[in-house]
Amino acid sequence: MRRLREAKGVTRQDAGYVIRASESKISRLELGRVSFKERDVDDLLTLYGVTDVEERAALLELAREANTPGWWHRYSDVLPSWFQTYVGLEESAALIRTYELQFVPGLLQSREYARAVFRLGNAGAPDHEIDQRLELRMQRQERLTGPGAPRLWAVLDEGALRRSIGGPEVMRGQFEHLIKMARLPNVTIQVMPFRFGGHSAEGGAFTILRFPEQDLPDVVYVENLTGAMYLDKRDDVDTYLQAMERLCVDSETPERTVEFLGELLRKT
Repeated sequence: MRRLREAKGVTRQDAGYVIRASESKISRLELGRVSFKERDVDDLLTLYGVTDVEERAALLELAREANTPGWWHRYSDVLPSWFQTYVGLEESAALIRTYELQFVPGLLQSREYARAVFRLGNAGAPDHEIDQRLELRMQRQERLTGPGAPRLWAVLDEGALRRSIGGPEVMRGQFEHLIKMARLPNVTIQVMPFRFGGHSAEGGAFTILRFPEQDLPDVVYVENLTGAMYLDKRDDVDTYLQAMERLCVDSETPERTVEFLGELLRKT
């Protein structure tokens, strides 16, 4: 829809006027942040000069598919609305680059480590809620080994590995899991060691998502205790990309990281 609009020279403001919406809503529609109504798509296609019956039918069918709830929506009772957006973006990403300093990233957590993390953050939650959260995380991980798997490039601060979560047995299992994941052809893991000192990402954890469609901008995801920010402005994204590139250069190599994990495993 963005390509069609720009090819016709239509501004977001003018497109929004046609469907009785704001310029910002058109931006959110084109970024996949909100769903398309078929009526709106039909009106926009007319505005953009798309008259071919088959092309219009195909685009309307895509709109219907986009409005179909994703598999993660069945976990909506334990999944905050602001994180549902992230799971949908993650599901579409071709490249996921993440830096974590508190915990092992969710996509790389072992089952028991993930359970211990959920217990820490949801101390009063009943067992069935913890189980739901856990199954959601495990299902997200399945994409890493399924068809069309994305590339995952994770940088872990050494503190995330030194901090004991769930006790020694859980940590041993987590180290073994990381070593196993690091052997996947689409997964790269690096450790930012304490000895390096200050580095380019002192601001905290973040994730950068890149999509297979070249005209879609990268999205930076930054989470806090009660919500998250989704950044897609070029200047913001470039700042995080530069920080990530610097992290990858300064961290241990993937080969040395596996050795480092092996050392931690032997000492735990």
